[in-house]
Amino acid sequence: MSLTTRILLLVLLALTPALAIQGYNEVALRASRDAAVRADALATVRGAAEDFAQLSERMRQALDLISGDSSVQVRDPVACTAYLKRSAARLPHVILLALTDPDGTVICDSAGSEPGAYSTGARAYHRRALEAGGFAVGGYALGTVSKLPSIHFARVVAGRDESDGPATGVLLAAVDLDWLSDHLEQTLHQAETAITVTGRDGLIIARRPDGADWIGKPIPPERAALRTARDGAVRIAEDIDGRTRIIATAMPDGALAGVRLMVGRDSAAAFADIDAATRRGLVLIALGAVLALAAALLAGRMFIRRPIDRLLRVAAAWQDGDLSARTGLRGMTEFGRLGRKLDTMASTLQRNTDELHAEIRRGRALQEQQVTMLHELNHRVKNTLATVQALARQSRGAEGVLEARILALSKTHDLLTREDWSGASLSEVLESELSPYRTDGDQIGLDGPDVALSPRHVLALGMTIHELTTNAAKYGALSAPGGRVRVSWSLVTTEAGMPRLRLTWQESGGPPVHPPARAGFGTRLISGGVRRELDGIVDLAFEAEGLRCYLDVPLAPGLSAILTPTQ
Repeated sequence: MSLTTRILLLVLLALTPALAIQGYNEVALRASRDAAVRADALATVRGAAEDFAQLSERMRQALDLISGDSSVQVRDPVACTAYLKRSAARLPHVILLALTDPDGTVICDSAGSEPGAYSTGARAYHRRALEAGGFAVGGYALGTVSKLPSIHFARVVAGRDESDGPATGVLLAAVDLDWLSDHLEQTLHQAETAITVTGRDGLIIARRPDGADWIGKPIPPERAALRTARDGAVRIAEDIDGRTRIIATAMPDGALAGVRLMVGRDSAAAFADIDAATRRGLVLIALGAVLALAAALLAGRMFIRRPIDRLLRVAAAWQDGDLSARTGLRGMTEFGRLGRKLDTMASTLQRNTDELHAEIRRGRALQEQQVTMLHELNHRVKNTLATVQALARQSRGAEGVLEARILALSKTHDLLTREDWSGASLSEVLESELSPYRTDGDQIGLDGPDVALSPRHVLALGMTIHELTTNAAKYGALSAPGGRVRVSWSLVTTEAGMPRLRLTWQESGGPPVHPPARAGFGTRLISGGVRRELDGIVDLAFEAEGLRCYLDVPLAPGLSAILTPTQ
C-alpha cells in the first residue's frame, strides 16, 4: 500500500470520530425533541379537553339559570319564546334555545317556531337527559330549525321544585360547531397543529384546519387507530388528512364521557430546525474533509514518519471522543498546514458540539418553561374571566356593586401578584378589606395565627370577606359610630390529619339586625364561593345584636401557621 494511500486512510480515520459525534448528537437531539413535542401535544390536548369541559359546565349553568324563569316553569309559549330570544341574544355561540315536552314536542324556542312544529324525542341527548334526570351533551347534529351543524346541551325541567316530581320538559341549547372549532383552535400553540373532536357516535364535531371537509363525518376506516387510542396516548401516525403528526388523545369524563379529543403536532415542522442543523453539520464536515485530504496528498512528498506518528496519536484521541487534542504541527510545510487545518476542524467540531449540547439544554428548559407558563396563564385567565362573568351576570343593573366587587377581586389579585401567585396570608387578606374602615383602635379586632393560604383560597376568601365588609359598612356594625367587628380564627387538624381553618366574623354595636326575606346575591356569593370553590362550611346567623358568620374550610396539606395571634 503506497504512502499516499496510507495518508488518505489516516485522514479518513481522523474524520470518523467527527462523523460518530455528529451521528450521536443527531440521535440525542431528535430523541430530546421527540419527548418535548410529545409532552407538548399531550399538555395541549388536555388543555383543550379542560376548555371543552368548562364550556360544557358554562352551558349547564346557563340552562340552570334559564330553567328557573317563570315563563319556562309555566310553559307559556308566548312569554317563553320572548324570554328564550333574549337569552339566545346574550349567548352569541348558541344557535337555538328550545323548550320541549318530555316526549320531545317543541313548546317554544328562540327562533319563534309554533308549538308542536317539530320534535327532538328521537335525539340521543334528549333520551339521555331524561334517563339521567339532569344534564346531557349530544354529538353532531344538523339543526331542525337552523339547518346548521351543531352540538346540543340538554337539561331536564321538573317544575318549580326540582327535588321531586316527574320531568315537565327538556330545555336544550344548540351550539354552532364552526364556533366550537374556532374556540378550541385558540388552545393550540403552533399554527401547524391540528385538533379533532369526535362525539359518542364517532362523528367529527370539531376540526381545525380543514374543518368544513370533515364536520359530521366519521374518521376514515384506514385511520381506525385514531378511534381506539386510549386517554393520554401519544403516537406518531397519519392524521385524517394524510399528514404525519405526533397525535395525543384525551377523553373527558362526566357529561362529556364518550367525547374524544386529538391534537396532532406536524412531524416535519417539529423537526425542521434539527434537519437544517444536520445539513449544516454535514456540510462543515465535508468541507473539513476536503481540506484535510488536500493537505494529506501534499504531505506524502516529504519524510513523514514523525508527523504521521503524531497524527496517529491525535487521531486515536479524537476517536476516543477527546476533541481537545491537537496535532501541534506548525510551519509552512504540508504537514504543518495539515496540522493547522485538522486542529481548526477539531476546534470547530468541539465548538459546534458544545453549542449543540448547550442548545439542547436551553431548548429543553425554554420549552418546559413556555408550556408551564402558557397553561398557568390560560388557567388563571379562564378562572378570573369566569368569576368576572358570574359577577357581571348577577350584578346586572347595579354598576356600582359590580365595580366594587371587581375592585375587590383586583385587590386580591394584587396580593397574589406580589407573591408571584404562590399565595398570601389570611392576615393580609383581612387587612386589605378592613383597613379602610378603621376609625379607632378598638373598632376592628383580628385574632388568630398567621395562616398561609393557596391562591385558590385567597381568591374565594377574599371575595367572601369583601361581601361581609361591604354589608357591615352599609347595614351592619361599621355603619354606626359604636359598631365593632371581631374576626377570630384558628387552625385544627382532623382525625385524618388534614388541616382546617375555622373563622368567626362577629358584629356588635350596630343597628338592629333583621333576617332578610330572601337571600341576595351577596349572601349567595358568600355561601356558594366557600362551599363550591373550597368545599367548606358556611353558617350565617342574623342575630339581633349583630351578624355572625362562621366558616370551616379545609386547607391544603403542608401549609404552616405561625402560632402568634395577629392583633
